Amino acid sequence: MADKIRVMLSEEEVDKRIREMASQISADYEGKEVHVICILKGSVYFCSELTKRMTVPVTVDFMSCSSYGNDTISSGNVKIVKDLDESIEGKDVLVIEDIIDTGRTLSCLMELLKDRHPSSLALCTLLDKPDRRLNEVEVDYTGFQIPDEFVVGYGLDYAQKYRNLPYIGVVEKED
Repeated sequence: MADKIRVMLSEEEVDKRIREMASQISADYEGKEVHVICILKGSVYFCSELTKRMTVPVTVDFMSCSSYGNDTISSGNVKIVKDLDESIEGKDVLVIEDIIDTGRTLSCLMELLKDRHPSSLALCTLLDKPDRRLNEVEVDYTGFQIPDEFVVGYGLDYAQKYRNLPYIGVVEKED
């Protein structure tokens, strides 16, 4: 069985929106240092492109949580695979996520991070699927709202494949 990938958002569309987001975030954090938490693995492509376009000082840490495994639907079981290397207490924190789907993972993660007493805590996502939301999540910066389709590319994967695609695509199974 092969996979066919249909382009949903082109490389040019994604790049343009990331530039716009970086400009907005830089304006919002003017005069501050932003401590970015990149949620692995999917967000690394987006985080890299976003932060290199930001004009305010940026520090970066990484966290890994999972609720998908090798499936296309969330299991609802969230586990922290890799925790932060340093404290976020008193820092202006911006969590960078590739996609928000049901909100289960992010609602849990944001509560965990709030309990660590950052000065401020905001959430930035490249993609948002509000139609799938089961848990409420406040998103401060959104790249694109997309329909309920399983997407890959730009860091998003299907069973660890397709992360390196330079666009956002939809997996369409073929026999």
